[in-house]
Amino acid sequence: MTRPSFGGEIPAVFPDWSPYQDLESAARAYLRDPEIALEALSGVLRGASVLGFTLERFVNEVNGVWQEVVVCDGTRLVLWHGEDVPPGDGPPGSMTSSVRVVALSAVTEVGCRQRLTRTATGAVRVDSIDVYLLLTSLDEAGGPATEEATTPTTMRHDALRFGKTLDDGGAGQISRLEEFARLVSSLVGRPMI
Repeated sequence: MTRPSFGGEIPAVFPDWSPYQDLESAARAYLRDPEIALEALSGVLRGASVLGFTLERFVNEVNGVWQEVVVCDGTRLVLWHGEDVPPGDGPPGSMTSSVRVVALSAVTEVGCRQRLTRTATGAVRVDSIDVYLLLTSLDEAGGPATEEATTPTTMRHDALRFGKTLDDGGAGQISRLEEFARLVSSLVGRPMI
């Protein structure tokens, strides 16, 4: 299988990463730019154990490919994000690559919502999953209304959000995202040694 460079054609359907238990194999199977992601992540992880991870990738009609890897090493969430630069914002084929590290102690709440349906036989099936991790940091903050601004600015906590559906990822990726949410949930609020 050939992989296009970050200026090439993008397949409409991405390979499934869910069968791969190790980060490198999953990234190489799923991401368009696995070398960039793995190099950025290894610079932060520096040999730390990867306890769990989730991957996301989609094609945006304006920016091209958007990719994300989130790794949990037991004390931190390490996020890599890669995104094609919109036309006109840089030379053709340009992309951004960024890393964010969030201490698990900054996660105050983990939420996991599944959409369940019953099949004709009565069996319950998970059609989609949405996971959020609420953080202590603020996403937007502001003060009370002033004469110039009649509505107060809302204050809300930063959150990390992830989702998978049967159409976007399939049953395997839904299961792996649920597994990731359970891992983070089991670690949040525990004393860090």
